Amino acid sequence: MKIVAGVDEVGRGSLVGPVYAAAVILKNTINKDLLKDSKSLSSSKRKVLFTYIKKNSVWAVGKASLKEIENLNILNASLLAMKRAIKKLRKRPSHVLVDGNKLPDLKNYKLKSIIKGDQKIPSISAASIIAKVTRDKMISNLGKKFEGYNWQKNFGYGTNQHLKAIKVLGITKHHRKTFSPINKLK
Repeated sequence: MKIVAGVDEVGRGSLVGPVYAAAVILKNTINKDLLKDSKSLSSSKRKVLFTYIKKNSVWAVGKASLKEIENLNILNASLLAMKRAIKKLRKRPSHVLVDGNKLPDLKNYKLKSIIKGDQKIPSISAASIIAKVTRDKMISNLGKKFEGYNWQKNFGYGTNQHLKAIKVLGITKHHRKTFSPINKLK
């Protein structure tokens, strides 16, 4: 029987924190029509689907730390987070479908990249939801300790409000120092 895992990452464009990836193997009972790319869903809809996916799939989350992002670059750190998520699955997939045009380096796995896979493949959509809700929660909690940056709303992305806060409050230890415009402000 073919066991397919969908994989996606979140947080590549953020100026703060780790990058997350999720790998999801959907059970046959799940309603695949409900699953959409996480970016196209409201926060409340994502949270409802997050709970639904967790109950109706085999899933795992991987991440690459801020230090790994700065040492490897964001692309390679994202691929590392994907690799970690795939390897953490408690059931081994026979096929792995990865959102995008690059694949993590994993031996003895059948991997296929799919551009805009999060919009086309339900298991990749599910992975995008799991990764986004997990990372957003972590960044929101971090935002409670670093008030003024509004991470509970911008999740570390370079919004005007976040960039203004950096100019006023400075760069935190959680900012990606190799990312523009942070690298120009050091």
